[in-house]
Amino acid sequence: MKRLNIHGVGDVRLDPYERPEAGPNDVVVRMKSVGICGSDLSYIKVGGMPAEPGGQTALGHEGAGEVLQVGSDVSGIAVGDPVIINPMMTPSNIGSGGSEGAFTEELLVREARLGDSILPIPEGVDYDVAAMCEPLAVAMHGVNRAEVKPGDKVVVFGCGPIGLGMLLWLNDRGITDVVALDLAEERLERARAIGVQAALDPTKVDLRAELARLHGEVPSYGRLGVGTDAFIDAAGAPNILSQVIMMAKFHARMVITAAYMKPIEFPVGRMLTSEMTITTAVGYPTEMPDVIAAMPRLKDKIAAMISHKLPFTDVMKGLEIAATPQSAKVMIEMED
Repeated sequence: MKRLNIHGVGDVRLDPYERPEAGPNDVVVRMKSVGICGSDLSYIKVGGMPAEPGGQTALGHEGAGEVLQVGSDVSGIAVGDPVIINPMMTPSNIGSGGSEGAFTEELLVREARLGDSILPIPEGVDYDVAAMCEPLAVAMHGVNRAEVKPGDKVVVFGCGPIGLGMLLWLNDRGITDVVALDLAEERLERARAIGVQAALDPTKVDLRAELARLHGEVPSYGRLGVGTDAFIDAAGAPNILSQVIMMAKFHARMVITAAYMKPIEFPVGRMLTSEMTITTAVGYPTEMPDVIAAMPRLKDKIAAMISHKLPFTDVMKGLEIAATPQSAKVMIEMED
């Protein structure tokens, strides 16, 4: 077998791999489809997250497959079951610094539990769509943290896979006054296909003026804020926070889901006149079951978010494609 590993900064390799033996509390999943995440690309840039100096980082945390082996003490899971892996509920945090990564033919899931680290795939949902569960759960958690409801006006910065997932959930919840922002026209087109009020390149428009036109303006302590209720940052550009603070209305909300690797400065004083709330969202503490429940009715829309499908042997090419703005979700399909 093979496994995708980071050996150092910018050094990622498809290495020979011998899977550890499964214990009585473990299951083995024959992987069918694994998505490339922006986090994977970030891990490669910084040299991974080895558990010990000189160690490797096994990549891959967006996976679905078929149960191949079940430990004697595992209940409710059977050989042949189509399943999604929840990496946040695994002891090794699969694909994010632990000893296992989903970019391999056979994945060992330690201390497997049905409904926790192992989740059934609904009937009629294929493996590519099922493997989208993890990024869609990240997106749902960001939307949940924004506490939005129908009638609210929302701005989403970034139309990569996570941002597109947020647009999908906003649309599904009947929130129609949504403005999507990205620098790549290809991604803006995908946002329009999901259904948004407007999809704009913020470098080509006066963003405040556009939001004032689309969402109106609201007086706030002697100044005017745009009428946007919630801003969600899935882009990570260092100017976004300051830009939002300067145009936020009274009691506007902002959720940061993007990973910022360096400190940023922002105008705290201006926040005094808006009393806006800034919070963050990471992972998906409770969202995966809700995503799975929605998959049967949303599977066509979810499938449309996949821009590329490549075999495991071409995973290195897939990493290159995933780093381009022309891509949405790049899915690696594992050969039988």
